[in-house]
Amino acid sequence: MPANKNALIRYKTIDACLRNRRRKWTLEDLINAVSDALYDYEGIDKGISRRSVQADIQTMRSDKLGYNAPIIVVSKKYYTYEDADYSITNIPLSEQDLGRMNEAVEILKQFKGFSHFTNLNEVVQKLEDHVYSAANHTESVIDFEKNERLKGLEHLEIIYQSIIQQKAVTITYQSFKARSESTFQFHVWWLKEFKNRWFAVGVKNKNAQIQNLALDRIEFISFCPEALYVENGRISPAEFYQDVVGVTVSNEKSAKNVKLFVSQEHAPYIATKPMHHSQEIIEQRADGIVIKIKVQLNLELEREILGYGDGMRVLAPEGLRKRIYWKFKNGISGYDEEEKEAGAAS
Repeated sequence: MPANKNALIRYKTIDACLRNRRRKWTLEDLINAVSDALYDYEGIDKGISRRSVQADIQTMRSDKLGYNAPIIVVSKKYYTYEDADYSITNIPLSEQDLGRMNEAVEILKQFKGFSHFTNLNEVVQKLEDHVYSAANHTESVIDFEKNERLKGLEHLEIIYQSIIQQKAVTITYQSFKARSESTFQFHVWWLKEFKNRWFAVGVKNKNAQIQNLALDRIEFISFCPEALYVENGRISPAEFYQDVVGVTVSNEKSAKNVKLFVSQEHAPYIATKPMHHSQEIIEQRADGIVIKIKVQLNLELEREILGYGDGMRVLAPEGLRKRIYWKFKNGISGYDEEEKEAGAAS
C-alpha cells in the first residue's frame, strides 16, 4: 500500500529523529518535530495529533511498507532504533521493486526524443544507475519497438511546444511525391505515432482540411509569432482516425465494408490483435476465417493486407480485391524476371 506525501514526510522525520542518537526523543519531541516538518514542507500549521504519530510508529515497525523498523522504547519514555545503523532509507529493494523500476526506466527512456524532457533524462539516468547497482545489471524485461536512426525526432520538441503553447509554426516540407520542398505556416493540433513514425497533424489555415505531416520529411521548422494560431475546437484524434487503419484520412471517402479471408495459420493473430476496432468474425471455415472491417480504403490498409502474403485474401469490395491482385501479380512478375536472368547467367 503506497504512502501519501504527508505520510512520507512524517516517516522521514521520525526516521531522522531516531537516527540522531545525540539526544533522547520522547513522544512529545517526535510530535513537535513532525509538526514542524509538515509546516516547513507543506505549510500545514495545525500540527499533528499524538494518535497519528503513534500510528506512524506502528506502521514503521510493521512490514506494511516493508520498513520493519526496530523502534524500541528505552526507560519507558525515550524512542530510538535498537540498531544504530538502521534507517528506512537503507532498505534494500525487493526483486519486485527492481522489476518495476526496470520497467519504469524503459518506459521513461521512450520520451528521450522530446527535448522537453531533458530534465527527465538526468532522473532516468540516476534511476537506471540505481537499478544497475542494485540488480547487477539484469536484462530488461521490456523491449520497445524503436528506430534510433529515424529522421525528424529532433523536431518533436518544437512541435510539442507549439501544441501546448498554441503557437503556429513555419515548416519547410517535402513529401515523397513532391519534386521540390515548400514552405508554409502550419497549426499543429496533435502528434500521431504509427508504426514507429511520427506525424504532426493540423491545418494550414482556418478552413483547410486536416493534414498529416511526417516528421522525417520536415526540413526546417520554427515558431511563427506573427501568425494567429488556429485552434482545434471540433474534433478529437479518436474521432478523426475512427474509420481508418493507419493515419491517412480522406474527407471525400466514406467507410466501406471490407471482407477478408484469413488462413488458419494467421487466424489466431488476427483474432487476438484486430486490424481495426470494427473487426468481427463473420464466418468460420475449415481452412481459416472470414472477417469484416468497416474502414476507408487507404494505402496503410493495402500494406497491412499485403503484409500477410498468401495468408490473407480480399473478398470485397471488388475494387480493393483487384488492386491487391495486381500488386501481387506484378510482384510475382518481378521474381519471374529475376529467375530468368539468373538462369541465363548460369
